[in-house]
Amino acid sequence: MSSVLPQTMPVPVTAAATLLCVDDEPNILSALRRLFRARGYRVLTAESGEEGLQILEQETVDLVISDMRMPEMDGARFLAQVRARRPDVLRLLLTGYSDIQSILDAINCGEIYRYITKPWDDNDILLVVRHALERRALEQDKQRLEALTQHQNEELKALNQGLEAKVEERTRQLRALHEAAVAANEKLKQNFLTTIKILSNLAEQRGSNLAGQARKIADLARQIAQQMKVEPKEVQDVFVAALLHDIGKIGFSDELLATPLTMLHGEALGLYRKHPQRAEDLLMPLPDLRGSAAILRAQLERFDGNGFPQGLSGFAIPLGARILSLAVDYYNLQEGGMVQRHLRADEAKSLILDAAGKRYDPSVVAAFRLVLEGASPDDPASGLEMLSGELVPGMVLARDLVSRDGLMLLAADHVLDARLIQQVQDFESKSQNRLPIWIRRSAP
Repeated sequence: MSSVLPQTMPVPVTAAATLLCVDDEPNILSALRRLFRARGYRVLTAESGEEGLQILEQETVDLVISDMRMPEMDGARFLAQVRARRPDVLRLLLTGYSDIQSILDAINCGEIYRYITKPWDDNDILLVVRHALERRALEQDKQRLEALTQHQNEELKALNQGLEAKVEERTRQLRALHEAAVAANEKLKQNFLTTIKILSNLAEQRGSNLAGQARKIADLARQIAQQMKVEPKEVQDVFVAALLHDIGKIGFSDELLATPLTMLHGEALGLYRKHPQRAEDLLMPLPDLRGSAAILRAQLERFDGNGFPQGLSGFAIPLGARILSLAVDYYNLQEGGMVQRHLRADEAKSLILDAAGKRYDPSVVAAFRLVLEGASPDDPASGLEMLSGELVPGMVLARDLVSRDGLMLLAADHVLDARLIQQVQDFESKSQNRLPIWIRRSAP
């Protein structure tokens, strides 16, 4: 047997493991003790099977290495006893002769993990022991987890049995929680957008824009992106960025917010030009909004390179920012956000078409023109306008349900039920105003 391990093959130390070595030859036991103690193992030894069983009763042992040929009780019988008394202890057979029948007996009766022939190789026996202990640890973890699961199941069963008087109420609560969880999972994307729309509404409370203008800009930006066959994820980023395009102005004074862009000069203009960077900074901590944040940062860039903050030009500007810039300007021109007078929709459209290749990407302008010519029947925003009295459960909103003062009541894609329909009808009755209700067209 070799006594020196090559330096290129280190064996990890398993300090917590206890090994029991059983052999009737003291020199073999000494060699095994030296080998394993040097690697951090705790080593117990016995010169007979009977002595080994006594140690097993008194000590916590992880693995047994037993010689095959021993007087009174050979290795196969000893390992069979170990298996019967401590089935969780790993068993290795050390044999110095080619007795196939004895090895088979040890495998069948003692269910040994491995057998090792004498003389052994130090590296081999150390690796066998390490692998055996690793396997034992995995099995113990599995058993522990199974026992923990079983214990928890038993506790739940006992709890249910002890709460017979509250079963009906508890069942109702659990059912409600389950249904709420399912609904929340199905509506995750919709709820995310609804939250963004609410935040957009709050931002508009300080601005000079009309309530609901951010949603108009977002709808236009989404339609342009869809017209350009943009990937759905980027369409979503553009839509969200459009809803929050003014969030960087949250700290502006009322005077600055009310001043048209062409009237800004000096420090006020410099402050205005920083709002895209501020918007990106506000959204960057949210991983799901980083795509929209990048779009917001570049919303004041121009296709000809004369924009801010980096002076990007052409296709170096993110496509979402090129779309957002046009959609924002189209409505700002009509609401007095860019020039002193309010332009008509056709005047705003004409200015944007004339600025293709200068301020705006020509391909975005082309898509914008197609969108204004009329929405496609497949456009998710298209639908049928209906009266509240015509609504029936199961109908799906094609557009956001918005009150007369611009507050969003329900988000697009919401499925109506009897309760919501009644609430819509009650709202109209109390406010004495008819709501614009657009329902998605049924699939052909």
